[in-house]
Amino acid sequence: MPMQPWFSDAKLGIFIHYGIYAVDGVPESWSFYTGQVPRDRYMRQLDGFTASKYDPRAWAELFARAGAKYAVLTARHHDGVALWATGHGDLNVVRHTPAGRDLVAGYADALRAHGLKAGLYYSHSDWNHPDYASVVHPQPPNEGVATHPLVTPEDGVEDPEAWARFVAYRDAQVGELVARFRPDLLWFDGEWERSEEQWGMRELSEQILAGNPDTVLNARMLSYGDYATPEQGVPLLPPDGPWELCLTVNDSWGFQHQDHNQKSVRQLVRYFTETIGMGGNLLLAVGPREDGTIPAEQVERLEGDWIRKHSEAVYGTVAGLPAGHHYGPSTLSADRRTLYLVCFDAPRESVSLRGLRTPVKRVRVVGTGTELGHRTVGGLGEVPGVLWIDAPEGAEIDEQATVLAVELDGEHDLYRGTGRD
Repeated sequence: MPMQPWFSDAKLGIFIHYGIYAVDGVPESWSFYTGQVPRDRYMRQLDGFTASKYDPRAWAELFARAGAKYAVLTARHHDGVALWATGHGDLNVVRHTPAGRDLVAGYADALRAHGLKAGLYYSHSDWNHPDYASVVHPQPPNEGVATHPLVTPEDGVEDPEAWARFVAYRDAQVGELVARFRPDLLWFDGEWERSEEQWGMRELSEQILAGNPDTVLNARMLSYGDYATPEQGVPLLPPDGPWELCLTVNDSWGFQHQDHNQKSVRQLVRYFTETIGMGGNLLLAVGPREDGTIPAEQVERLEGDWIRKHSEAVYGTVAGLPAGHHYGPSTLSADRRTLYLVCFDAPRESVSLRGLRTPVKRVRVVGTGTELGHRTVGGLGEVPGVLWIDAPEGAEIDEQATVLAVELDGEHDLYRGTGRD
């Protein structure tokens, strides 16, 4: 199926890691996998998960104000605890927590009411399922996959029938998500613990697309994914095709009481512009408390107006200039006639743009409309001169990042050669 066009123009999504792990503020699922927390203690968090202030409409309103176009909610993490009333497996917040209700339906409805696409995260793996540790990965990628008792059968003795039951359970739960909530995007995880054939990725993909042909699938569907999902660091070279960078606002995916290392708004704008400047989306992760409220420090960062002020340089754009043409990220309008140059620091005297062949009609500051003087200096033969743009000053400087729109007299054309011998 062709990639859905909404995805590449979404630019910003919100990743919501919400589950019982927020009760004690421990790393989601991993804390009992690594032994940081005994499994019985981890599971006792079910008793404290209330969702007492869970208001998906408030989430959706916040995400829309932030400029996001989609969100992804952890419908079921590696711990196997489902946030909806699943009819497959007994472990879910409806039956076993004080929350006592389906938390996915309201989320999907609220996002769509605010014009956002609804994504759901689902882990292929389930470290609490009795049939999960029943087969061995034919080429385990790490020691944990090869030996961990929550993943690998005792003494390596496989039970194909148990594995078949597990895959049927996984397929049935995914089928429920597609049938009940028709997610625009399914964000899978946990794929490293089995091979593509063991997971039955082809069959799962066919099942999903038969239920909703427009569903976008991430790369953790392996050969059947639509886009790449690097985490926590802007790649130096963009992945081939559509992609998104998954990034936490602090250092944790889910809520952790002790983690106050929140990235500043200026840092987040930098991550965002560097990502969209290479043609990707930013999927920014927030971790609600167990009651469903997003920490105030994270709300404050999402309330910023940088994207709204600079929306023309964000939406309807594609990847901008390769490295070396401008000292900072850039984007390019879809008609290839306007370049948007991002300046993180206040420019001194001038901003330079190198290698541009297309004549420039005008340069203005995005958000204020102020026009800036510009001239091209030098050049020889096929090697174009340098475009020098007068630096904006005073109120024209944005606190987080200033954007200059370079309007071209024709489609953008770059020189990429080595210069005259």
